[in-house]
Amino acid sequence: MSDVGRESLTLLLVDDEENILNSLRRVLRGESYKLLTAASGEAALEQLQSVHVDLVISDARMPGMDGATLLAEVQRRWPGCVRILLTGYADLTTTVKAINEGQIYRYISKPWDDDELRLIIRQALAFQHSERERKRLEALTQEQNIQLQELNASLEQRVVARTAELQQTADMLDLAYEELRNSYVTATEVFANLVAQRLSKERQTNTQVIALVKAYAEHYGLAARLSNDLAMAAALYNIGKLAWDDQLLTRPSDLLYKEERARYRKYPEIGESLLMTLEPIQDAGLIIRSHQERWDGQGYPDRLTGEDIPVGARILRLAVDFIELQRGMILERKLNRDEALLLIKKYAGRLYDPQICECFIELCTTLAPDLVLADNSIIALDIRRLEPGMVLARNLYAENGMLLLNEGKPLTRPLIDKLAAFEASEGARYTLFVRKSEADSGVLTGVS
Repeated sequence: MSDVGRESLTLLLVDDEENILNSLRRVLRGESYKLLTAASGEAALEQLQSVHVDLVISDARMPGMDGATLLAEVQRRWPGCVRILLTGYADLTTTVKAINEGQIYRYISKPWDDDELRLIIRQALAFQHSERERKRLEALTQEQNIQLQELNASLEQRVVARTAELQQTADMLDLAYEELRNSYVTATEVFANLVAQRLSKERQTNTQVIALVKAYAEHYGLAARLSNDLAMAAALYNIGKLAWDDQLLTRPSDLLYKEERARYRKYPEIGESLLMTLEPIQDAGLIIRSHQERWDGQGYPDRLTGEDIPVGARILRLAVDFIELQRGMILERKLNRDEALLLIKKYAGRLYDPQICECFIELCTTLAPDLVLADNSIIALDIRRLEPGMVLARNLYAENGMLLLNEGKPLTRPLIDKLAAFEASEGARYTLFVRKSEADSGVLTGVS
């Protein structure tokens, strides 16, 4: 958070001991915050009623209203205000009450370390800023959806022939937004679609990389948390490239000059730094940071070796290289699928974890080009052959890269009808990968 942003932030310090308040003022003197003080919980609530406060630090033990009770009341009345408990006692009951009822951000024991206290406050305010920005973007998205619906209604009056197509598109956008609210992983994939607009269609690789890592996670039974982190990292792995000029974006990495190569090597750590304040994506950010490390220790940015490289980063490196080799983003010549796999196999033990590399190649050679696993319960169908009760086994994207439905979505008759209408309005043909039930097996036998 910049110094300009911090000047407008207000902190309320609450303690019945004047020397403690003076110590807190001294610690925060150079931080450019506006500091308010209160000697009791009641006095603090009076100030909060008349002044906007971003963060409250309260002592746990005070006459009358204790710190836990104060912070619980702050949480109830001003939930956007960050709450920190300051205690000089090993009082487990008070701390638990503050955590459960006040939903505090942290508790700090007296005597505190000045540098640690300043760091905790900065982190708390950075977290608050990211949450406010997330809510602002959600509100903006809702407002834009409303504006889009109003535009559809206006166009309906002027262009009758186009009305049905626009309405179907709006319905699909509403469905996509609803899915966004249900899954943080899906949210990163939607954001990746926005990031991709900065790149040419040839270099919009996120969708294919996501599909690859999800197939790997499913086929080899990775833990749910690692699978989710890997999917989010695949969606955002190239976010650190957004500030590049068009020349750097379009040139294969092996043909870069010295200064360009140095800039290229920074994109993984830039990607991590952009995500580090978002706690749910921090593990995915570490995968992004390390996905250009090499098994032999000659990668970047940290020159990690072997199993010191996070396992998610080792998997992501294989998926990224497999797709980018076929797009001409690494070598000057585009490789076909088989050539890319042969080259990856050649560098096992140098660039790649040899064991994971073997599994990855085995997986790719048992997959159809559309990434459907050799799983009898997953089939590919056009929209006209869908039946209610089927479950989507792969994310469904529009031709422009927009996420329409995420995997795991049960198909209903109204939803199938909307998909058919959307397909007709786009003049496209979509194939969906669905997981059939045992009851469907006899009906769908022979579908490839």
